[in-house]
Amino acid sequence: MQELISLLKKETCSEDHYIIDKIPPLVLNSRIDELFLQANDCIDDENFSEALLFYNLILKEDSKNIHALIDRGTTLQNLGRIKSAIRSYDKALDISSNNLDALINKGSAFHLDGKYSDAMACYDVALKIDKKHPMALAYKGLSLAELGQLTEAIDYFKNALSIDKHYHLAQISHDTAQELLKSTQEKNI
Repeated sequence: MQELISLLKKETCSEDHYIIDKIPPLVLNSRIDELFLQANDCIDDENFSEALLFYNLILKEDSKNIHALIDRGTTLQNLGRIKSAIRSYDKALDISSNNLDALINKGSAFHLDGKYSDAMACYDVALKIDKKHPMALAYKGLSLAELGQLTEAIDYFKNALSIDKHYHLAQISHDTAQELLKSTQEKNI
């Protein structure tokens, strides 16, 4: 672990270039692959802080690695660092503005932060790219439900289920929203 931290903090230079500029691409790719594996092991063990160190090492070697930026954002989200997670997703979106994973994860971060309209804006962009993306549909339904728009939420859950009938989150959310809507209607009678 100490070696990781020292690698992360250490800036090794050769003349005016970083040594990484002289590493052959094949070696760099295998090093990045190994760092991803180590980060995934940390995630499996729910050691998010250590995983974050590995993602930072990957990004130090390849600052435009979209997978590392998105995984870093997800890890930050798991650590409750929502604003930092959103910044990580934004960096990924600066590189690839149509990246569905970055858009949906950014939306989920906004949702966790109680910014449901911002979350829905992310899901809307994702749905413009892929109108049949079950996760974007279900997550938008969740945000609509949080805003009390149960009928619309149910429609989004139904759409997600029509695409993926085994999508557990959509099914549970659909059933819960249906019960809430029924309960609200009974109270109004």
